[in-house]
Amino acid sequence: METNALTPALLQSLRKKQPHPVVSVSMPTHRREPDNAQDAVRLRNLVTEAGHRIDALTEAGEPLSREVRSGLRAQLDRAHAEVDLRYSLDGLVIFASTDDYQTWVLPREVPERVVISDSYLTRNLVAARARATPYWVLVLAAGRATLWHGSQETVREHTGSGFPAAPDELQTDVEREERIGDVASTFQDEETRRFFREVDSALGAVLAAAPRPLYVVGLAPALSLLEEVGTATRHAAGKIQTGGLVNGPGPELYRELEPSLRESRARTAARAAERLDAARGRRTFAAGLDEVWESVREGRVALLAVEENFRRTVRVKEGHLVPVGPGEEEAPDPGGETVREDIVDELVELALDTGAEVVFVADDTLADHDRVAAELRY
Repeated sequence: METNALTPALLQSLRKKQPHPVVSVSMPTHRREPDNAQDAVRLRNLVTEAGHRIDALTEAGEPLSREVRSGLRAQLDRAHAEVDLRYSLDGLVIFASTDDYQTWVLPREVPERVVISDSYLTRNLVAARARATPYWVLVLAAGRATLWHGSQETVREHTGSGFPAAPDELQTDVEREERIGDVASTFQDEETRRFFREVDSALGAVLAAAPRPLYVVGLAPALSLLEEVGTATRHAAGKIQTGGLVNGPGPELYRELEPSLRESRARTAARAAERLDAARGRRTFAAGLDEVWESVREGRVALLAVEENFRRTVRVKEGHLVPVGPGEEEAPDPGGETVREDIVDELVELALDTGAEVVFVADDTLADHDRVAAELRY
């Protein structure tokens, strides 16, 4: 699974307390050779470690039942067998319960670890999804409409929720007509108007259930008619006037989308910069990991801006974050505090949970603010 599959309902179910222990396994992965040669060995070692820890589990002071332990191990083994590291991104997360499992490939590096608890560890998924800024793409022709979900450079067709859509009867090859420009009468036809109203209704339901930026692709008459008969596309992040892409393919569709996606990211970054500048003037501004972390925990953050590749390993000491330098991760801590390798992902998840907007900006944008800054509510 990829991050664009992480709907609010699915996230809520993953966070729900489970009747038996569940396992979360995460590790960084590599997209290319030769770095990815080590990934299979690291994954096998983590699965073995998880198996040993499952065997040692107790519940209410008693050893966990054999049925629960065998169920956990069986699902973990199935997840391991399903992983195809040839298609890795930057991180891998596996969730396993006694009767189910999920594997997630993430466009964001994650720590290597095994966690067994009464709920899944979701912070890396949430942060990766926020950074990937998932989006919807509606591709429209007079005789067909397709919906696509995008995440960074990856665009795949979405099936379900009324898509792909087509009129009850298709009398002509509309794609061929569009390629040769014979479209004038097509978009004046009442059947086409009815079809576009159905597309608008289906799209509105999708956007209500999973709000994301929307991009609309099609010839100018199609885009104009859809806006005339409906409301779902009126606030689209971008409209690309081109035909012949109702069936993709995804890579070609992304090439057409890329300029609009880049412009949208630039607008988002500019708005974030304006809000941070205004916050400084109002003295509702926080900067630096420790100060922002404290503000997020208090629920005071309205906007969190983080550099895309910012990482920091810390310990929590007396309510503050203390950076951990290279080689110090394994050093014993006299205060008993554990190392937090993914404090930035934790920060992003908590900010989203408290209603903050999270924006990832280009590296060095926040160099003067220790790579992270926030606009405060008060």
